[in-house]
Amino acid sequence: MPESNIGAAFDGGAADFERLAPSLWNPMGNALVAAAEIEVGNRILDAGCGTGATTIPAAQYAGPDGRVDGVDLSAQMLALAQAKATTLSLENVALHVGDVSGWSSDEPFDVVLSAYSIFFLPDMDQGAANLVSNLRPGGRLALSTWAEGALAPFTELLLQECRRERPELTEHFSAARENTERLNTPEKLTAWLEGLGLHDIKVLSTPVQVQLSQSLAWSLVAGSGLRFLLPADPEAADRVKAAFLAVVGEEYRLNADTLIASARRP
Repeated sequence: MPESNIGAAFDGGAADFERLAPSLWNPMGNALVAAAEIEVGNRILDAGCGTGATTIPAAQYAGPDGRVDGVDLSAQMLALAQAKATTLSLENVALHVGDVSGWSSDEPFDVVLSAYSIFFLPDMDQGAANLVSNLRPGGRLALSTWAEGALAPFTELLLQECRRERPELTEHFSAARENTERLNTPEKLTAWLEGLGLHDIKVLSTPVQVQLSQSLAWSLVAGSGLRFLLPADPEAADRVKAAFLAVVGEEYRLNADTLIASARRP
């Protein structure tokens, strides 16, 4: 999918994405920032920053002498992140519409963050190598990704209903899903980070359970990469929504188990 289409799709889902912030994105953003060991005065790149769940705490850790550059393809998500930074009077945040696969800065960063976004890179290995290249020697990459079994059977239930309208969907329906499967155990993630030339690798398995009402369950679909499964026809999408929520039920406990990793550039 072209970058402009990805950005536009997440623009359309920004409000739904933000509805999950209190129960999922914000606490896990705080956990990722803590793992990054940010110091006062650090210069930080938040790659795929979304609505600022990692940008905001990173800016608070770095303090007024630090700086956080947040980069995302979605202008609407960046607008929500900017509103948060403005409300908190954080003047050390700069937000940019752009593709992190090729984004660079004139000055190297002390820390690069990637919260549930590394697997969206079209060429994950090349894109991650670019992020590492933005680090100073000794700088830290910290990322979060879904652990093995996360989002199951939620995703499979959605896929089942989407296939009724889109029979062409296969088990490996997206590069993002395949990328996630490459990183979904501590062993796989450690080996992948080693392949990027990083060392001092730490991977923390973090069990996460999120209670979802039907409204929040649909916001997770509409505000995440799962929205790409939905049929383009609005009536067909409505049929998927009704059938999916009937299967999910009034309350659903989401498995959001996460791996949080940190590593250093030599």
